[in-house]
Amino acid sequence: RTLCVQGAPGTGKTAVGLHRVAYLLYAERKRLGRSGVAIIGPNRSFLTYIRNVLPALGEVDVAQTTLRDLLETVPVRAVDTPEAARVKGDARMAEVIRRDLWSLPAPPTETLVVQRGSRRWRLYPDDLAELLDELRGRGVAYGSGRELLAHRIAHAVLTRMEAAGEACDDRTHDQVRRTREVRAAVTAMWPKADPLKTVFGLLTDPERLARAADGLLTAEERAAVLLPGRPRGPRSAKWSEADLALIDEAAALIERPASLGHLVVDEAQDLSPMQCRALGRRCASGSATVLGDTAQATAPGAVADWAELLRHLGAADARLAVLDRGYRVPAQIIDYAARLLPAIAPGLGAPGAVRRSPGALRVTPCAEDGVPGAVAAACAAALAGEGSVGLIAADADIGALHRAVTDAGLEASVLGTDEDALTAARLVCVPATLAKGLEFDAVVAAEPAAIADAEARGLNRLYVVLTRAVSTLHVVHARPLPAPLG
Repeated sequence: RTLCVQGAPGTGKTAVGLHRVAYLLYAERKRLGRSGVAIIGPNRSFLTYIRNVLPALGEVDVAQTTLRDLLETVPVRAVDTPEAARVKGDARMAEVIRRDLWSLPAPPTETLVVQRGSRRWRLYPDDLAELLDELRGRGVAYGSGRELLAHRIAHAVLTRMEAAGEACDDRTHDQVRRTREVRAAVTAMWPKADPLKTVFGLLTDPERLARAADGLLTAEERAAVLLPGRPRGPRSAKWSEADLALIDEAAALIERPASLGHLVVDEAQDLSPMQCRALGRRCASGSATVLGDTAQATAPGAVADWAELLRHLGAADARLAVLDRGYRVPAQIIDYAARLLPAIAPGLGAPGAVRRSPGALRVTPCAEDGVPGAVAAACAAALAGEGSVGLIAADADIGALHRAVTDAGLEASVLGTDEDALTAARLVCVPATLAKGLEFDAVVAAEPAAIADAEARGLNRLYVVLTRAVSTLHVVHARPLPAPLG
C-alpha cells in the first residue's frame, strides 16, 4: 500500500524511503521487475547525492529522475510569477483542460452516405449525434474515442444492411469503417487532438480560456496563466515548469499513460495538485512511498496538507507515518530552527533530537559591509574542522559571497553552475532554493532576513536552510533576524 512519511529534518525519511523500495524489490521482485520502479527527487543535485544508495543495497534497476525531467516534453525557458504558478498548479486547471478538449467533438450537420455497390446507406444527423453522445458518456480516453466512433458508425451501417437482407461479417465491418466517407465523418465529429497544441491554444487565446474556465477561474487568474509574449506556435512559446503538468494532463486525457509498480517521491511537500495528478497517473495500478515535511514547503502552488496531496495522487487511503526524532541535526540547531514552526506550519509538533553537540550553534551579528568578510572567516573556521562545508545564502547573494570566499583564498564550488559541485570542493556555495534535501557537516547561513524576504514562503525556505547541518551551524547577519528567531 502507499505510505506517506512526514519527517522533520534529519529524521531519516529519505533513508526510510530507499530502504523500503529495496525491501519491496526483494519481496516482490517479479512483479516490480515487470512494471518498474522510479524515484522522483526534487532536483538533479539531490539525485546525485543519493544515487549510490540503492546500488549499495544491491538494487540497480531503479530509475532516478526529477519531476521536471519526467514531464519535460518541451524545453522550460520561463519562470512563472508566484500567482501564475499557484493557478497553474491548482486542480481546477484539470477541469479547464478537460472542458476545452471535450468541446471539440460536435454533432454533425449533414447526413452520412456510404455507398456499397449500387446501394447507398444513410445515417442521419440525429443517428450520428446519438452515437456521439453515447461515447462521450462512457468516459473513454479522447484518443480512443475516434477509433470507437468509427466502429460505432460502421456497426450502425451494417445493422441497416442486415435489416435489408445483406450478409455481413467482420470483413464487411472493416471495409465500411475504412471508407473515405466514414473517416471524413469521424474527423468532422471527433477532431484529432494534440496535448501541446491544446494547452498552447488555451494559454494564448483569452476568449477560449474564458469559455473553458467559466465559473472556475477569475479574470485575474485567467490573465495570470496566459503565456508571455505573442508566441506564433507551441515550439516558440516560453514554457514554464508548471506548464509541463498541464501538457501532461492533456496528454493523459487523450491517451492514458502506462503505470509503474512503485513510485518513491521525495520532498513531496512542494508538489502542486496538478503535479500530484501527473505522478498519480504513473502509479495508478501500483503503490507509492511519499516522503516530505510540510514545514519545508516552499513552492507557491504547494498543497496545503498531506490529506490533500494524497487525494490528488489518487491514494487517499494511504497510511501516514510521522518521524519526529532527529538523528542528523543537533538539538541546539533543530530547536533554533523550530522557532519558525508556529509561523510556517501551525499544528506541526516540534521535532526532538537524540544528541546535543557543544558549540553546534553560533550566531554572529556584523556591520552591513562586513558580511562578506564575516562569512569568509566563518567558512575558514569551518574548513579547519572535518567534513563538508555548505555556505547557504539567498540566490541573489550567492555570487558575491562566492567571490568573497575565493578572494580570501578558499577553494569553493557553486551548486547549480558546477556539475560536480558537491564533490569538487569541501566548501560548496549553495543558493537557498537548491538546499533542500542536502546536508553538510558544517553550514554557514548568511543573512537569514534576505532568504526570508526573497519569496512568499521565505520563512519555510529559511527553515530548510537552518536544518542542513550535521554538526555545526554558524549564522552570520547584518540585518535584523526574522521575528520568530529573535
